[in-house]
Amino acid sequence: MAYVIQSAYTGAFLAPDPEDGQPRWVMLLREAHAVPDYETAVEMIEDHIDPFHKAQIVDLSEL
Repeated sequence: MAYVIQSAYTGAFLAPDPEDGQPRWVMLLREAHAVPDYETAVEMIEDHIDPFHKAQIVDLSEL
């Protein structure tokens, strides 16, 4: 499965940079490199997102 993290506040996606793996915000879904598992997505939220974003994990197989 593949997941992306989206800010419900801004609509931006938090995704690992393909070059160095560091999380970064992108505006377009096509630029949001997916994370392979739900646990990694949860860790990224805990480590890199402020609560005001109201982060949501989107399962790409559900789209």
